[in-house]
Amino acid sequence: MIQTYLEKCRQLVDTVEQQTSQLQQAAQWFAETILAGRMVHVFGSGHSRIMVEEMWPRYGSFPGFNPIVELSLTFHNLVVGANGQRQAMFLENVSGLAERILRNYDLSEQDSALVISSSGCNVVPIEMAEEFQKRGVKVVALITKDHSDKSTSKRKDGRKLSDFADLVLDTGAPVGDAMVSVPGLDTPVAPGSTVGGALIINSIKAQLACLLTEAGHPPKVLTAGVVAGPQRATELFEAAYDEHAHRLAKLYAEVGHPHRPAGGSV
Repeated sequence: MIQTYLEKCRQLVDTVEQQTSQLQQAAQWFAETILAGRMVHVFGSGHSRIMVEEMWPRYGSFPGFNPIVELSLTFHNLVVGANGQRQAMFLENVSGLAERILRNYDLSEQDSALVISSSGCNVVPIEMAEEFQKRGVKVVALITKDHSDKSTSKRKDGRKLSDFADLVLDTGAPVGDAMVSVPGLDTPVAPGSTVGGALIINSIKAQLACLLTEAGHPPKVLTAGVVAGPQRATELFEAAYDEHAHRLAKLYAEVGHPHRPAGGSV
């Protein structure tokens, strides 16, 4: 079973590699946003939260991203009872919640967004993408294409996340996500969308770091002390967090005011 799962994961690598041009396009859009002093908004409900945090903040990542994680949609470890999984699954299909979330930010057409949903069929991620597009923000959707194609949207008009995306990326996982069939067990186990999603996130991150560096603005990468030395690692962490705060402040400064074009390079 272990070898079966690992072989399935090797196939995910192939699927991601086949999307090289799309990954380059996403990195280019994100670079334009970050070089303009703005932020790439990253959103995922449910277990798609994992991909949000894979992008930023963690070792090997850098500022320029606004991770939007709603605890009511992603706080899974209690499973049942207060703050349980049933409530989270209900809330991610409540229409209007996405607009309320984005009401907190002063968005700009210079921004870009990455919205993650394996099925691409839950209401909140779909409406997040829709709201971004209404504001002129380019949207990259990260879905599992085969699973999304076979799934039914929870939205009344049947539209899916891919219908509100300027670019669609595919984790490569199968319908239902789980990739291993165990003899004697009638349902498959061991999902693949997290593996495929992480490959995509970090492929974009690597290309983006290259673009920013080539543009004369090398990113402040969160780096382990064992690699950079304790003092340099601390300097990078503090500088990266400060930059994140300064970028985030721009998203709050004009909230509720008539929109004025955002500008300025880093």
